[in-house]
Amino acid sequence: MKRTPDLSAAVWRKSSYSEGGDNDCVEVADGYPGIVPVRDSKVPAAHPLIFGASSWGPFVAAVKRGARPRTFG
Repeated sequence: MKRTPDLSAAVWRKSSYSEGGDNDCVEVADGYPGIVPVRDSKVPAAHPLIFGASSWGPFVAAVKRGARPRTFG
């Protein structure tokens, strides 16, 4: 079982793809080798999502291309 890293000293930054307002902001923390912690700025005390760095890069590239997620129905 993998343990969640200690993120108590994390420095969070807003994603450049957030809308710029205070309501729809995704924040990421840099400096954690192999992982990318991500959180919702509206709920900073909630547990962040932890993505593998190898998955995060392709995800960001898809967002930049304007790709849309598949929906389930």
